[in-house]
Amino acid sequence: MPSRIGVDESGKGDYFGYLVVAAVYVNDNIEEKLKQLKVKDSKKVLDSTIHKMAKEIRKYPHEIIKISPEKYNELYKKFKNLNKLLAWGHARAIENLLKKTKPDFVIADKFADSQILKDSLFENGKKIKLIQKIRAEEDVAVAAASILARAEFLRTLRSLSLQVGYKLPKGAAHVEDAAKAMIEKHGADILNYIAKKHFKTTKRIMGNKNGIK
Repeated sequence: MPSRIGVDESGKGDYFGYLVVAAVYVNDNIEEKLKQLKVKDSKKVLDSTIHKMAKEIRKYPHEIIKISPEKYNELYKKFKNLNKLLAWGHARAIENLLKKTKPDFVIADKFADSQILKDSLFENGKKIKLIQKIRAEEDVAVAAASILARAEFLRTLRSLSLQVGYKLPKGAAHVEDAAKAMIEKHGADILNYIAKKHFKTTKRIMGNKNGIK
């Protein structure tokens, strides 16, 4: 197989926590090592084992872009579109890894119109062949990136939980009680630092300026 960079993200569907984008460089030798590790799409890997797998993947050329909730909320106000924000993160990860590797192409999961990511790429990214496809995680390079992104998302969610003294839940369902508890404890501004505020969850939990519904 040609050498390539795989890119994927974690956290975009989670109300709490970071958005993390990871990129991994793979050549024939690395691909064989990743297959020996049984690397696959992070959705098929238990959280209890994902950190061990990520530790091994980090031995190979990679890049991780961590977008904190605070930064995410700033960027969302700027882009006013999740796909454009995702493309910005993907483009940064690709560009940073292209400075360290020379792949034949880049492969990413198709999350929007193909042009959005192409338009977001920087100088080096615009020169490289870019493949966007549905279920790109079937490629071991993208699967490895998905594991790195997921492991970092889980690590940063745990760190945020420790900071606020509350175990912040994953996902977007069953998060309203946690959000209300955080507002009662820290005030409404806390959402700027722990949550992706454009989710409909925010409107549901917020009442008037001084309280909660």
